[in-house]
Amino acid sequence: MRLSLPAKTLILLLLAVFAVGCHREKKQDETEVLPVEQMYETAKDALMAGNESKAIRYYTRLIARFPFGPYTEQSQMELAFAQYKDGKNDEALSTINRFIKTYPTQKNVAYAYYLRGIVNFDRDRGFLANWANQDPTKREMASTLQSFEDFNELVTKFPDSRYTPDARQRMIYLRDNLSRAQVHVAQYYYKRGAYVAAINRSKDVFERFTRTPAAGDALALTVLSYKALGQEKLASDAERVLKLNYPDHPYFAGHYPDYGHWWMRLVPFHG
Repeated sequence: MRLSLPAKTLILLLLAVFAVGCHREKKQDETEVLPVEQMYETAKDALMAGNESKAIRYYTRLIARFPFGPYTEQSQMELAFAQYKDGKNDEALSTINRFIKTYPTQKNVAYAYYLRGIVNFDRDRGFLANWANQDPTKREMASTLQSFEDFNELVTKFPDSRYTPDARQRMIYLRDNLSRAQVHVAQYYYKRGAYVAAINRSKDVFERFTRTPAAGDALALTVLSYKALGQEKLASDAERVLKLNYPDHPYFAGHYPDYGHWWMRLVPFHG
């Protein structure tokens, strides 16, 4: 059946009206029309409900539409938290760093430093479980070290912050991990006859991470490495320091290093 010219014209007009209507409906996206208060509440409710993707979308659009004001400042911090919870660590760190740069004196900026430390802290949270399956010389400790520095900056700049006590506890844990990682690498070098490299790694532990459990192991490896190099005077000096500070170290019973069980000492609460 052939349509007449007026009928064709009517159909084209109807299609045009339908297309315009769809276009208008698209433009009525809530994130484009809601006032700032409702945008914030919607994003906050989504975050509290565990819908991080929706929260991120609303926070992001709020910040773009309303670049100034208290809602925007708060939204940036909550956006960073939503990104972190959604596994978008790089995006979370970018948001946090931008917030710190833009609002260095904002009343809640201490939280930004704390959250930055938490993001980096959780990146290496499972490293103990995976350690035994990795070449220790290739183990990336950058996030662990960065987390320690983030928390240290918080503690230094905001000693009375509500987040500082927890940051201090995490720093103790991170120092222990960093020192153990260095000792493990030193053990790796010592076992392969790279005694100078083992000494350098060990020195890094008892110079940078004093009063950590691994410092005794670092001193013991230094003694053994100097002996292997024929440096008896240096070995004797290091052994005297080890005896003074760690008189019960397994080295003195001839049980160090014990490669067969080194990994068990990294398992939390192992008896």
